[in-house]
Amino acid sequence: MRRRLLPALLGGLLITASAHGATPDRWQVPVSVKKLDNGLTVVVSEDHSSPTVGVSMVYHVGMRLEPQDRTGFAHLFEHLMFEGTPNAKEGVFDKVITGGGGRNNGSTRPDFTNYIEMAPVSALEPILWLEADRMKTLDFNPTTLKNQQDVVKEEIRVNVKNQPYGGFMWIDIGQQAFQKWENNHDGYGSFEDLEGASLEDVAGFHRDYYGPNNAVLGIAGDVTPEQAFALAEKYFGTIPARATPKAPDFREGLNTQEKRIQQTDALAQVPAIAAAWKMPDRGSKDQAAMAVLGDVLAGGDASRFYQGIVKGRELALNVESLYGLTSPWEYDGPTLFTVFALYKPNTSADAVLAAMDEEIAKVAKNGITDTELQRVKTKMLADWYNGLEAFISRADTVAKLQTLWGDANVVNKIPGWIEGVTSADIQRAAKTYLVRSNRTVIDRVPTAMAKPAAPAAGAK
Repeated sequence: MRRRLLPALLGGLLITASAHGATPDRWQVPVSVKKLDNGLTVVVSEDHSSPTVGVSMVYHVGMRLEPQDRTGFAHLFEHLMFEGTPNAKEGVFDKVITGGGGRNNGSTRPDFTNYIEMAPVSALEPILWLEADRMKTLDFNPTTLKNQQDVVKEEIRVNVKNQPYGGFMWIDIGQQAFQKWENNHDGYGSFEDLEGASLEDVAGFHRDYYGPNNAVLGIAGDVTPEQAFALAEKYFGTIPARATPKAPDFREGLNTQEKRIQQTDALAQVPAIAAAWKMPDRGSKDQAAMAVLGDVLAGGDASRFYQGIVKGRELALNVESLYGLTSPWEYDGPTLFTVFALYKPNTSADAVLAAMDEEIAKVAKNGITDTELQRVKTKMLADWYNGLEAFISRADTVAKLQTLWGDANVVNKIPGWIEGVTSADIQRAAKTYLVRSNRTVIDRVPTAMAKPAAPAAGAK
């Protein structure tokens, strides 16, 4: 794209987690949190290793909460946030940040929309002014709306309609696996819905979901918490809180019957398969176990699926995994653990699924060895910490965790959750979630390979 636990903090309360209590062999990410009187939560991770800062503004609204007859609206709105305000016309936002050597982006996910910037620390105040300015209001006009409607439609053409496989492993699979509209519609949106969006829709969405009380500001880098909190108060403190609509109940249980779909693809050269299982709820005792199990099965070339299906049986050309559109830690509603593979034309989806089932059954029956478990944990911990090195990524991570968990210090709890997973936990997760009744499968076959439909009875 351009590219709920209750919060633990009371208004005005400052909580600081320093490195003094860090485990000797584990990096404790500095986390300081303050909630302003208007509801804006500010999370700061102080780090003076570079004279730069990363900034993330996360709003607790995404595809799941967009209007039912406006699929793709949350994504369209993300684009409109870069189209200017009465005080900073179109282009000013990008010019100020990139002109000083920084960069910026935004993305839309089911449960949040985030806007991120990286720049020299001298640009922090201009960035905060710009973010506060577009939180207050946007330049709502027909020209920018039409422009971004066309931009999003072109993005869909380029990224989905004219690409082999068309994102079926993250768009189509959710449409098949989930029952409720909030979870199963296409967040990219239909052209008809995108074109139907009005200026009144845009203004209403901004009013309802883009207030300070529905946002978290993350700042990481060469700034102290005291400095960052003062700047947040200076630029955001006078923006009034706004009423946010009550979210619908989009919870779903695990599926109880396997679903199999076959699709054809005129652009694909080889067939592909996406197999998805519903994940445990965020905060479940099984969440960490499923995250580790996902890496055991499909986390790179050493994983069981790769070794067993790509190298061993030579059925597939690759194996990749994903957790919806985010990660195993960043969701606030139903999501999927999905395995995607291109498979060889001389085999079948049934053979690939049978091979997956065999590997899953081994884990469910025998668990995994201490050696394999330690290898996977070491890899996951390295990936986690590497992802926090860049200030822009760290600011974004702590802001998203504060938004979804109500606790930015989850950034320091996740490594312990990973390390605490046992072989028995992994067995339990495999037996509970990676079962056929909880599985949805799409077999995406090149059009030239598709079998013709059987003739109707009595046809000549």
